[in-house]
Amino acid sequence: MILVSFVELLPTGIEELGLFGGFVAFFGGMIFMFLIDVFIPHSYKAEHHTFKGKIRGNKKLMRTGLMVALGIGIHNFPEGLAAFAGALKDPAFGLTIAVAIAIHNIPEGLAVAAPIYAATGSRSKAFWWSFLSGVSEPVGAGLGALILLPFLNEPLLGAVLSAVAGIMVFISIDELVPASKAYGHDHLAIIGLILGMVVMALSLWMMRIM
Repeated sequence: MILVSFVELLPTGIEELGLFGGFVAFFGGMIFMFLIDVFIPHSYKAEHHTFKGKIRGNKKLMRTGLMVALGIGIHNFPEGLAAFAGALKDPAFGLTIAVAIAIHNIPEGLAVAAPIYAATGSRSKAFWWSFLSGVSEPVGAGLGALILLPFLNEPLLGAVLSAVAGIMVFISIDELVPASKAYGHDHLAIIGLILGMVVMALSLWMMRIM
């Protein structure tokens, strides 16, 4: 996501808006995600808990799961817009962004499902609440289409792509890299980051030559 943001999205925005305009939209996207993160926090901590003892019917645990679901749902909304904006630039590119975001959503789904399942013992409730937290992404893409398509032009698309670059860089730095370090050694996280960039660079190169 970091490589895509700096190699594909931000350069397109700068090309359409100029250096200053592209940077304003880019940092605007980062500030937008920062404000969401500050005022509507969400956490991956629930997925690391080991639930022991009598916890069925635990209202506090259930409330924790629901609040995480709400927070993640709101966080996922601009991610749907990111996939939509990428698809406007190139359908294959939009699919690449969607896959990257889908992988990022795996621990988020676990963070919602784990406390709800622990509190209720219901797999269906755990599944549906985690599903609802993720469905805000296609909703974000749909609203983006309704709002942007009637007014879409090259400068507006450039602004959206630059803002999306800021959103994706913020998500990567604030969530993905710290979460990967939590699962293993620092060097493994960095190696994974580099390998991910290599894979994305190769995929972008292949899209260009095909």
